[in-house]
Amino acid sequence: MKNLIFLFSILISVGLNAQNSDKAKALLNEVSSKVRGYDNMVIDFKYALENTAENLSQETRGDVSIKGDKYVLNLMGTTQMFDGNKIYTIIPEDEEINISTYVEEDSNNITPSKMFSFYEEGYNYKWDITQDVKGRKIQYIKLIPQDSNAEVKDILLGIDSQTKHIYNLIQTQDNGTKITITVKSFKTDQPLAQSLFTFNEDRYSSYYINRLD
Repeated sequence: MKNLIFLFSILISVGLNAQNSDKAKALLNEVSSKVRGYDNMVIDFKYALENTAENLSQETRGDVSIKGDKYVLNLMGTTQMFDGNKIYTIIPEDEEINISTYVEEDSNNITPSKMFSFYEEGYNYKWDITQDVKGRKIQYIKLIPQDSNAEVKDILLGIDSQTKHIYNLIQTQDNGTKITITVKSFKTDQPLAQSLFTFNEDRYSSYYINRLD
């Protein structure tokens, strides 16, 4: 009888995990579908990095403008621009610009333009906790890399249950480093200049330009 009860417990657990995975994927698909309906997004966010073992703690603000695959990201005094083909990393402090061709297959990072679709491949999903944040119901989905050698241990995506917008992203790495990105302002369909995602080399005549490929 004990063995039978144990087997039933396993079957119930497997069934619930499958349902939770399907529910998590359905919510993520809602988020992805909604943001794809926007012409563009302008997001202000807080970036926090913490590693208690290394006594490391860092916090700053940033912003990003996204239109399709293109983006302009401002963070820690550096601007990174992607025009759909090349990535331009502009470092005013050093008067230096690094230019490289973006190769999707070689990139394991979650770029701004992949923020709402990176999970579609290479992750298992798990329905996680729900939190109340200043009256907002935030549902967390845990993403676990299928690659056992991945540097990322897991990612928690906090989703506003009402707006279906991402509230925050918490990435935990195998070395104990935790990176948290919290959305402070989310604006859509803004009147962005057509030249925003175009790199104009003439504006940086005094900069050293490092072409990496």
